[in-house]
Amino acid sequence: MRFQVKLVMFDLDGTLLDTAPQIAEAANRMLVALGKPMLPQAQIATYIGEGVQNLIKRCLTGSVQVEPEADLFAQAQPLYHDFYTANATQSQPFAGVVPALQQLKKQGYRLACVTNKPEKFTLPLLQQAGLADFFEVIISGDSLPKKKPDPLPLLHICQKLGVLPAEAVLVGDSETDIQAAHAAGCFVVTVPYGYNQGREIDVATVDATVQQLTEVVNLLELPALLKQGS
Repeated sequence: MRFQVKLVMFDLDGTLLDTAPQIAEAANRMLVALGKPMLPQAQIATYIGEGVQNLIKRCLTGSVQVEPEADLFAQAQPLYHDFYTANATQSQPFAGVVPALQQLKKQGYRLACVTNKPEKFTLPLLQQAGLADFFEVIISGDSLPKKKPDPLPLLHICQKLGVLPAEAVLVGDSETDIQAAHAAGCFVVTVPYGYNQGREIDVATVDATVQQLTEVVNLLELPALLKQGS
């Protein structure tokens, strides 16, 4: 069974781009500057996906539940932003990303990117990776009053492009993406190679899983306009 959708939305970190190496490097440079021990990249990768503030807090405390001291957090934020600004655009697309986007675009699907990453990092990353021009809409973590897992970013994209939520699918790598898609009333497809806080995706909660993005097109029904023109 194929999904009859017009819009395909993509998460960024852990779905389109392998950003963990650069995020970990920036976070560890921040920790060293603050006189704190460095963390393994694999641990930092489990902190990705719920916005940069949560990432910084978790790196400072080594926990997803403990809050750092306010003064320490205030010192850490500009350090992380400076270090990540310096290396963010070194991140590369995962295998299959570019051909998948090319095929989806060729077949007439509307494409958007929706991420919790701040816009100051999102746009340069997508541009440097050669992906920005594939997307009609790009929504970052600070573009709207709320971010994923709230449905607002997904609903905003649907409204902007004149597509019903039931005619859209979100492709992501985390529970944050799954919750946002469910709340918005969209389909959700996940990849297994992302940063879902170190946990495996519960396949019972998603509409489909793919090993890489080139498989997404096989899940979708061709848009009616394209079929009529063929």
